[in-house]
Amino acid sequence: MLVAAHGLPSVRIFGLILLAMVFARTAAMVFNRLVDWEIDQRNPRTQNRHQLVSRPLACGLLLTSSAAFIATTRWINPLCFLLAPIALLIVFFYSLTKRFTSFSHFFLGFALAVSPVGAWLAVTGHFAWAPLILAAGVMFWVAGFDLIYATQDFEFDKNEGLHSLVVRLGIERSLQLSQSLHALMFCLLLSFGFSAGLGKIYFSGLIPILGALIYEHQSVKKLDVAAINLAFFNSNAFVGAVFVIVIYLDRFLYQ
Repeated sequence: MLVAAHGLPSVRIFGLILLAMVFARTAAMVFNRLVDWEIDQRNPRTQNRHQLVSRPLACGLLLTSSAAFIATTRWINPLCFLLAPIALLIVFFYSLTKRFTSFSHFFLGFALAVSPVGAWLAVTGHFAWAPLILAAGVMFWVAGFDLIYATQDFEFDKNEGLHSLVVRLGIERSLQLSQSLHALMFCLLLSFGFSAGLGKIYFSGLIPILGALIYEHQSVKKLDVAAINLAFFNSNAFVGAVFVIVIYLDRFLYQ
């Protein structure tokens, strides 16, 4: 959004993008809870997820948030409104993938990768290379850290017969693949900067992002659950926050 608008867009567009993000994410999370209801209750890590909401309430929230997302895109522009149902199908489809493919981590990455493209379309109304490059970076970033997170479910996924890349490759090779995906993600962030015409502030900001990625992979080597959660939440939150801040500063100072 910031790159496409060369700074901040109008208050109207900013608000609509924010609403669309909230409604789409809510719909995706609720759909995930519903389709994995029984599986989550058998998994020690997720068995308490359903104590705060009933199935009828979850179904109502799913329908409401989905309809609100589509309605919000109607106020953005015709292209976003046309693509809104496809966006919902993409984010819903991820929740089903673990039942038939080991590459669910990449489908999750793809589901989140549509967000920078959607933000770009909301501001400009047309496609471009820069958001597609960033989308690829997001996909590999998410797939990489989701592989790390999935190591916690290795025994459960194996016993349940779920398709899991961690089960298929083993934990050690999965962590190696995660490192490769994050290396590719970092290269794509560099490419995004050049494609979008970003400046020194952006490229300087990639240094602490690289440091956070290295820290993340160093932290999970012991395969300690606490270390994995710390790496997953803290490192990736740091990466996301720094990324947004340096883009804002870059666009604000050089728009």
